[in-house]
Amino acid sequence: MELFDNLLIGFHSALSLTNLAFCLIGVMVGTAIGILPGLGPLATIAMLLPLTYTLAPVTGLIMIAGIYYGAQYGGSTTAILVNLPGESSSIVTCLDGHQMARKGRAGAALAIAALGSFFAGTVATVLIAGFSPLLAGVGFLFGPVEYFALMVLGLTAATLLAHGSFLKGVAMVLTGLILGLVGADVNSGAYRFTFGYFSLTEGIEFVAIAMGLFAFTDVVMNIRRDQTRDVMAPSLTNLWITKAEAAEAALPVIRGTALGAFMGLLPGGGAMMSSFASYALEKRLSKRPETFGHGAIAGLAGPEAANNAGAQTSFIPMLTLGIPSNGVMALMIGALMVHNIAPGPFVMVSNPEVFWGLIASMWVGNAMLVILNLPLIPLWIRLIRVSYWILYPVILTVCCVGLYSIGNSTLPIWFAAGFTLLGCLFWRMRAEAAPLLLGFILGPMMEEHFRRALLLSQGDPAIFWQRPMSLAMLGLAFLLCLLVVVPQLRRGRAEAFTEEA
Repeated sequence: MELFDNLLIGFHSALSLTNLAFCLIGVMVGTAIGILPGLGPLATIAMLLPLTYTLAPVTGLIMIAGIYYGAQYGGSTTAILVNLPGESSSIVTCLDGHQMARKGRAGAALAIAALGSFFAGTVATVLIAGFSPLLAGVGFLFGPVEYFALMVLGLTAATLLAHGSFLKGVAMVLTGLILGLVGADVNSGAYRFTFGYFSLTEGIEFVAIAMGLFAFTDVVMNIRRDQTRDVMAPSLTNLWITKAEAAEAALPVIRGTALGAFMGLLPGGGAMMSSFASYALEKRLSKRPETFGHGAIAGLAGPEAANNAGAQTSFIPMLTLGIPSNGVMALMIGALMVHNIAPGPFVMVSNPEVFWGLIASMWVGNAMLVILNLPLIPLWIRLIRVSYWILYPVILTVCCVGLYSIGNSTLPIWFAAGFTLLGCLFWRMRAEAAPLLLGFILGPMMEEHFRRALLLSQGDPAIFWQRPMSLAMLGLAFLLCLLVVVPQLRRGRAEAFTEEA
């Protein structure tokens, strides 16, 4: 009964005209960004963060969430029609979705992707509504010791699951932690890492880092992308699937939804890992694995359901525990902090209209996407053909205006420019920037909980392994590191012995 009352609060908030309008804006922008190769939800949300400063908290979060799961829909469209993944989680969709399009079944592929995504999004939203209160109840049992251990585990897992080498992931997290410490000490008020500059006393602007590392870097690194695109455009009359295709897609959609819903909860997980895992699962379970990569319906339906389920269940740890599972969730936490809302289990009690309004908006947004996406295929095809030389100057102008509007100062723009250079360097080094963002967000929170824990224990660090939950999470983080480091050490020793021989 309490859940029903909470959902009523959520739908009352989500169905207001303002929130409906921004939900529509979010899913449409997300779809468009997912369709345009080279851009992505992380860069787009970074661009639009300044806009959330002027909106109510629930309105801004509804729009950002719509961009995130809307991009999963849009990414499948360009993957099927053009064989270009508009979003990283849609890489797998290219393998069989585009092959279906080449065989004249582009409309069926788009319909399977849209309906599978809608089913997965609906189920994931039900899971968020049902399990978030339970997880938040566990969160109330956490003290400073447990929160610190949980953040260590989250950062460790996110580092291990990032692209590139483990050492690069660790370096990115540590860089983010150091950047998060710039400014005034919360307890003593002393200035740290400011180098005598008054402009750094309040810390580095979160939006400037996000825009520089993602939005501006995406523009710079993709500006030379080839413009020739062979679009296989279906007619609106061909957007249908046969009973045989529907039956073949049903079980992969259900399995993909279950797998994605679980993987979305994991730090570093979310849409991309869910889609890859689902594709591997479907290929292993298939009686005809040789058809994968040649237009297998299961190879399209499963990953499409998995990436949408993973995208939405990744909101659960962010909302209930305040732990971002990926870069987009880190931006969501940044948007909450802009409005002085501390993410964690108390959000449900202190801001129920924000928590439940966001959950209810996911139902509304998924319905909007499945209703609007297929009829708007001709519009999306025209958007695919827009030249980057037209698109990118518009993006840069909007970003700079947004950065200037933060404090009516050009300083955030200069910060963003500096982080753009860093972002390009990271891109060349094949070092993923998302762990840096996670470290920047969690660094001050980790320091605060670490200090509180030591105050409780009167400076005795043994408190971190005297608490059972803390010991379990720190032990798991250590075990994860061993699983990665030990094989690398063995490989290095084997190579050394080979050279000596």
